[in-house]
Amino acid sequence: MNSESLSTLKKEIQNLPHELIVQYLVRMAKYKTENKELLSYLIFNAYDQQTYLEEVKEEINQQFKSLNKSNLYLAKKTIRKALKTTNKYIKFSGVKQTELDLLIYFCIKLKATGLRLQHGKVLGNLYLRQIERIDTVLGSLHEDLQLDYAEEIKKIK
Repeated sequence: MNSESLSTLKKEIQNLPHELIVQYLVRMAKYKTENKELLSYLIFNAYDQQTYLEEVKEEINQQFKSLNKSNLYLAKKTIRKALKTTNKYIKFSGVKQTELDLLIYFCIKLKATGLRLQHGKVLGNLYLRQIERIDTVLGSLHEDLQLDYAEEIKKIK
């Protein structure tokens, strides 16, 4: 079964009655947790990015608190999980400033772990990719916003 294009789906959704759209949304939310989380974000958090940022940062904090520094393999797994969570919430938001805030926060937390990022190939590359991603997002923002983030970016570089 082939799925229709997004524009075709959008046209068809506009012709559907409100009650049927609600039923479809609830049904989609039942099947995948990520759909339910996205729907929750759009309904409850999309209007207040600052509160959303605080909630996501708290979740990242919890993941870094469970970091097992004695076993590098387990530490890498936890860090990758935290990055996956960060990327999921960035995708939900779709706001460049939120993306930049969360990536900077993730890098600050990663650097604060005390793990040797320069000596470990996997963690070092993961950290460098996030720095590159921060630079890319920063380049797409307005110049005034770039200056606002300059101080925070100096901390992680």
